[in-house]
Amino acid sequence: MYRAYETSFRNQSLSIKEKLFNLSFSYLLFIVILAGIGITMLYSAANGSWSPWALNQLIRFGIGFVVMLVLALTDIRIFMRYAYVFYFLTLILLIVVEVTGHIGMGAQRWINFGFFKLQPSELMKIAMVLVLARYFHTSSLQSIESIRGIIAPLLMALFPAVLIILQPDLGTALMLMFTTGAIFFVVGVQLWKFGVLILGAFVSMPIAWHFLHDYQQNRILTFLNPERDPLGSGYHIIQSKIALGSGGIFGKGFLKGTQSHLNFLPEKHTDFIFTMLSEEFGMVGAVLIVILNLLILIYSYSFALKSTSYFGKLVAIGLATNYFMYVFINMAMVLGLIPVVGIPLPLISYGGTVMLSIMASFGIIMSVHINHNVQMGKD
Repeated sequence: MYRAYETSFRNQSLSIKEKLFNLSFSYLLFIVILAGIGITMLYSAANGSWSPWALNQLIRFGIGFVVMLVLALTDIRIFMRYAYVFYFLTLILLIVVEVTGHIGMGAQRWINFGFFKLQPSELMKIAMVLVLARYFHTSSLQSIESIRGIIAPLLMALFPAVLIILQPDLGTALMLMFTTGAIFFVVGVQLWKFGVLILGAFVSMPIAWHFLHDYQQNRILTFLNPERDPLGSGYHIIQSKIALGSGGIFGKGFLKGTQSHLNFLPEKHTDFIFTMLSEEFGMVGAVLIVILNLLILIYSYSFALKSTSYFGKLVAIGLATNYFMYVFINMAMVLGLIPVVGIPLPLISYGGTVMLSIMASFGIIMSVHINHNVQMGKD
C-alpha cells in the first residue's frame, strides 16, 4: 500500500520546469515592489544611508526570496505530511524561549544563535495554519460539528498562544487566535460556538485586566485617551498622528519628513514606518501601499479558491488571513484605531524573522497555486 502511495505521489508530481512556468509572476512582482518600497523607506529612516537598516533588509529579502521560491516549488503534499512535525518542533522552540530565551526591550521572545535571533512565535503562525489544515483535511463534517471534534485543534492553538502571552507578546498571541478562528469558520464550525467563546472573552475581561502587565494596561488607557500622558505612553500615537496629517496629499518629499528625520517619531524603522512613508509621500503613497497589499491578498485568496484539495484551500486561506492581520493591525495601530501593539508592517518594517516567515508564507501559498490540481488523500 505504501509503495502504491509513493507511485501515485510521483505520477502526480509536476516537473521543476512545469512548476516554474506555473509561478504567478504578477504575484511575485507585487511582493518585490512592496519590499523595494520598504528598503527605500529604511534608507530614508537612516537619513539617506544604507546602514544600518536598508542593506540588511535587502540581504534578508534576498534570502527570503530564495526561501519563497524553494517552498513554492515544493510539492504541497510534503507540507501536509510533515505538518505535525513542524508544529511540535516549533512548540519546542517556544518552550526553549520560555526557559532560556534572549531578552530584548523587556520581552523574552528570541533564541540567540549569535549571527541571527530567531523568534519562534513567527514560525508558529505558519505551523498553526499547516497543522490545522492537516487536522481538518482528515476530519469528517460530523466530527467538526461536534464539541469533541474541535477540542483537539482548539488546544493546539491555545497552548502556543499561552506560551506567547507569557513572553509577553499579546499582539502575536491574538493574531494566532484570530487566524485560528478564521480557519474554524471556513471549515464550518457553528456560529453559536463562536458566540460562546466571544461571550466568555467579554465576561472574563475584568479578570484578564488584572493579569495584564502595566505597559499593556497603559497602552489600552492611552488608546482611549492619548492626551492623558502626552510625553509618556501617549507620545507614540500623538507623534504618529502629527506625521500622518503633515504629509497631506502628496507628502513632503523623499528624505524631507520633519517628524521622522528630527527624531520626533519613535520606532520609525519598525512599527511606525507606515507613518514615515505617509509623511514623505502623503496620502498617495499610503494608498499605493494599501493597493499593493490588497492585490497580494486578492491573489492569495484566489489561489485558495482554485485549489482542488481541502488542505490547500485551508493553508492558503490561513496564511493569507495571517498576512491580512499583520497589515490591518499595523495600519490601524498607527492611525490610532486600536491600541499600540508590537506588530510590524510586513515587507516594509525592519525585521529578520518576520521577513523570512512572511516570504515563507508566500512560498507556501504559491505552492498551493502551482499544485492546485494535485489530489490529496486523507493519510
